[in-house]
Amino acid sequence: MRIAGDREICMGTGVCVMTAGATFDQDADGIVVLTSDQVAAGEEKLVRNAVRMCPSGALRIVSD
Repeated sequence: MRIAGDREICMGTGVCVMTAGATFDQDADGIVVLTSDQVAAGEEKLVRNAVRMCPSGALRIVSD
């Protein structure tokens, strides 16, 4: 499973970090940073929830 984050759309709310902190981080301005574009085994459900709950729609799951 791969993910992408659009830093231009991100509002910096941190929902992704609170939901799936092993996959998402924030820079000094609060904008999303991916720790990797590949989701670690066992993190898929958390990442799907983070994508679904992102208020700006900046996160998406990328088809392989």
